[in-house]
Amino acid sequence: MRTIMPENIQQKIEKLREELHQHNYNYYVLDEPVISDFEFDLKLKELQELELKHPEFHDPNSPTLRVGGGITKHFPTVQHPFRMYSLDNSYDFDDLEDWEKRIIKTIDEPVEFVAELKYDGASISILYENGKLSQAVTRGDGFQGDEITANVRTISDIPLTLRGNFPPKFYMRGEIYLTRKNFDKINAAREEEGLDPFMNPRNTASGSLKTQDSGEVRKRGLSAVLYQFVAENSPVETHWELLQNAKEWGFKISDQAQLCKNLDEIKTFINFWDEQRHLLPFEIDGIVLKVNSLQQQRNLGYTAKSPRWAMAYKFKAEKVETELQSVSYQVGRTGAITPVANLKPVLLAGTVVKRASLHNEDIIKKLDLHENDFVFVEKGGEIIPKIVGVNFEKRASDSEEIQYISNCPECGTELVKIEDQAIHFCPNEMHCPPQVVGKMIHYVSRKALNIESLGQETIAQLYREKLVENPADFYVLTKEQLLPLERMAEKSAQNIISGIEKSKEIPFEKVLFGIGIKHVGETVAKKLVKNFPSIEALKNATIEELCQVEDIGEKIAFSITEFFSNQENVLMIERLKSYGVQLEKGESQHEILSSVLDGKTFLFTGKLSLFTREQAEEMVEKNGGKNISAVSKNLNYLVVGEKAGSKLKKAQTIGTIEILDEQQFLDLIEKK
Repeated sequence: MRTIMPENIQQKIEKLREELHQHNYNYYVLDEPVISDFEFDLKLKELQELELKHPEFHDPNSPTLRVGGGITKHFPTVQHPFRMYSLDNSYDFDDLEDWEKRIIKTIDEPVEFVAELKYDGASISILYENGKLSQAVTRGDGFQGDEITANVRTISDIPLTLRGNFPPKFYMRGEIYLTRKNFDKINAAREEEGLDPFMNPRNTASGSLKTQDSGEVRKRGLSAVLYQFVAENSPVETHWELLQNAKEWGFKISDQAQLCKNLDEIKTFINFWDEQRHLLPFEIDGIVLKVNSLQQQRNLGYTAKSPRWAMAYKFKAEKVETELQSVSYQVGRTGAITPVANLKPVLLAGTVVKRASLHNEDIIKKLDLHENDFVFVEKGGEIIPKIVGVNFEKRASDSEEIQYISNCPECGTELVKIEDQAIHFCPNEMHCPPQVVGKMIHYVSRKALNIESLGQETIAQLYREKLVENPADFYVLTKEQLLPLERMAEKSAQNIISGIEKSKEIPFEKVLFGIGIKHVGETVAKKLVKNFPSIEALKNATIEELCQVEDIGEKIAFSITEFFSNQENVLMIERLKSYGVQLEKGESQHEILSSVLDGKTFLFTGKLSLFTREQAEEMVEKNGGKNISAVSKNLNYLVVGEKAGSKLKKAQTIGTIEILDEQQFLDLIEKK
C-alpha cells in the first residue's frame, strides 16, 4: 500500500479548499452553482476528515470552519481605523433636491450618483489582508465596535478568501441581515419550543452576531451584502467601479444598485422600489444615495456625524383602509386590560394585518371609534400595525360608539380604573387566569429566575393541567408529571427539572423582581435588597421605613405592604423559602470594588455598544456611585450611546451635567 507523502496531503487539502471556495462563489455571488448540494457536502466532508487527521495544516479561513461551534465568552472592543459614520436621513424629494444643490454648489461640476437599497440589518466592517478574512467588527458607536470574527466566518455570503487582483489590505463594509424566510423559520422553531418569537429581522440579525456560540450563529442562516470599500488608497476612481471590482473579488454585492446620472433617475429608482420592496426576500427601509466620484467625495468631506456625499431616503409608512369587525380585550400579567381591534384582513407593507392594538379607552375615544367603522391602518416602523384614523364618510348612520367593557373578559371581575391613569385593571390578580400565568412567565424570565427551559406555552399547559398555580409550585414538579404532557420528551422534561433546581442559586434581588410585586422593577428590587437584606425584613417594613429608601415613594411602598398583607402571597413566600430559593442577601452581592465614583450620580441613555445598561449600572454601584432615573440638576454624569435623544438635549440645556461617551465612562472607573 502506497503511503501519501505529507506534501501531497497538503496539496490535496489546499486543492479541496480552493474548489470549495470556488463553489461558494458560484452559489452565493454568481447564483450559478455547477455541482449539487450533495456533491458539495461530500467534498466538505472529505476536507474535514483530512484536516482532522492533519492539524498541522490548519487554516482559519478553511471552508470547513463555516460551521462554527466555538464559544466566545467575551467580544473584545476594537477601534475602527476609519470611523463608521451614520447617514443623514431625508423623507421627501424636497430634501434630496436641497442636498443635490448643496453638493453642486460645493464642487461646481457635474455629479453622478449610485443608488442602493438600504438593507435593514446590522452594520459590519471586515478587514481583509492578503486576500484573507482577518477581522470582523460591529459598528458600535462608529469609533469602536465588538470583534466578532468567529461569528462572521459562519456567514456563507461572506468570502473567507478572495480571488483576482485585490489590494493587499482594505476593509469591506456592509450589512448583516435575515431574509424574511429565515426569520419566519427561526420564529416557528421558537414558538414550537414555547419561547417568545423575535420582534423583527433587524434586531434578530444584530443579536445573532453577539451570540456566544458561533455554531448557533450558523444555524440562524444570516445573509450579508457588502457595499463600501475603505482603505488608504483606492484602485479606481469611482464608487461604482469599486462595487464591480468587489464582485469580481468574491463579494456579494446588491444586484439592485444603479448608477444615476441625475435627480430624475434617482426619483424613478426610489419610486420603483417604494412600490416593489415588499416583493424582495429581505426587508429594506429606504434607499442610500452616494456621490459616485471618490475625488468628489473627498472634496465634500464630512460633518461631525455624517458624510456630506451620502444620504438615506427613508420610505414613508404605508397606510391602508379596512373595516373594523370587532374589539376584543386582552388581560396582561399585571391585570392591565388592552383593547385590540380585529380587522378585515388587509395587505400592509408586505404582510396581512388582522389585528391592531387600541392601547386604552382614551385612544378609542380620541379616534371616536364606532362599530363597523372603516379605519386607516399604518405600520409603526414598518412593524407594528396601528389605527391612525377613521373614514367618517363611510360610517353607517345607525353605527354605535364602541363601549369599553366594565368586567374582566377572563374571570368576570368588575374592572377598576386608577385615577390619573388611562388603563383599566382586573383586581383579581390571584385567580384571573392570564394574570396567574403571566406572573409565572415573569418569574422564569431571563432577568428574574432565568429558567430557560420553561417557555410560555409550557407554563400555560401546566396551569391548564392544574399542576401549577404560582411560582412555588414549580419546585414540587416531578418528571413523571411532565412526561404525559403534549410534545414533552424525556430530555425536555429533564431540562425543566434541572433548570428549576438551578434557579435556587439566583440571588435575592432577582428573586424579589421575579415574584412580581406591582411597581417593583429591577432597579427598585436592587435598592430594596440593599436596605432590607431578607424577605422577612422587607415583609415587616412599614410604609415610612420603605419611603426612606432612595427612589421609593408612597405608591411603591403601599404596593409592597399590600403584597405582604395577602396571605396567599405570604404562603407562597414561605414555600419558596422552604424549597431553598434565595430570599436573603448573599455575602458576595453588591461588593464594592472602589470608591472612585463616590457621591457621583449617573444616568445612561441611547443605544449602548460596549456594555448593557444593566452592566453599566452595576459598574457604577460597585465603584461607589449612584444611578438615578431622570435628568435633573442632581445628575453629575450623563453617559450617551448611539441615538441619544431627549435626555441628552435636556442635559445640555441644564448645563451643569457632564456628558460622557461609553469609553470616557470606562476611563473614569479606570482612574481608581
